Amino acid sequence: MKIKVYKYHGAGNDFVCIDNRTGTIKLTAKQIQYLCNRRFGIGADGLILLGKSKQYSFSMRYFNADGKEGSMCGNGGRCIVAFADKLGISNFGFEATDGYHLAKILRKGKKEYKIQLNMSDVETCITHSKKSFFLNTGSPHYVEFVDDLDNYPVETDGKYWRYFFKGGTNVNFVEVCPNSLKIRTYERGVEAETLACGTGATASAIAAYTLGITPHLHKKSYFEYNLQARGGKLKVRATHNTKDNTFCNVWLTGPANFVFDCYIEL
Repeated sequence: MKIKVYKYHGAGNDFVCIDNRTGTIKLTAKQIQYLCNRRFGIGADGLILLGKSKQYSFSMRYFNADGKEGSMCGNGGRCIVAFADKLGISNFGFEATDGYHLAKILRKGKKEYKIQLNMSDVETCITHSKKSFFLNTGSPHYVEFVDDLDNYPVETDGKYWRYFFKGGTNVNFVEVCPNSLKIRTYERGVEAETLACGTGATASAIAAYTLGITPHLHKKSYFEYNLQARGGKLKVRATHNTKDNTFCNVWLTGPANFVFDCYIEL
């Protein structure tokens, strides 16, 4: 079987994207592992199928590099919007595993996009310790605030926290800097550190607000943080509902870049 694949990345978090609106492409876990393999395949942190949707413009189905279907991916969500635009889709409301998402293209180039993506509401940000939190932003995340992030043992501690919570989790380590939150993420399904994580950036911003770290922009209706991942810059905006301590109107902004397309035999 020969299929056409497209490679995109969002701040270094990279994906193989496939147009499956016909519904004819059914990949096995081994085929997904092969496509995502950086030595023998194309190489990616995950694979995304763009499919049809009964209610919305399209659907997003995300698979981790290990071949297993994953939960929501924020950087992947921006990349699938850039991919949809390339395919001629003009409405960017789509369904994912955690529900409906709306996106806005803020800037569009030949290969580079800047996209704002509406993320899921966050019902609970659980305080795990004085400087760590657990929450779900479409995917589960553990967030810990640390010092000297550049030299922090992300792989070692990431592997520990990865299986600490029931069902497993993604793990984020965050350092508070003057103009940004510096973030490094150990991702489940990849089982390694990735260059960026969109749902992780969202979780880290909400955890920072819960911890009392001053936002980089604060208005009556929302707060906003700048985040520096290893692969690029992201921005998270959200509204805090003080009555029930939930977060809504959550928006993740960042790049989505086309890398190449090709045909590959499976």
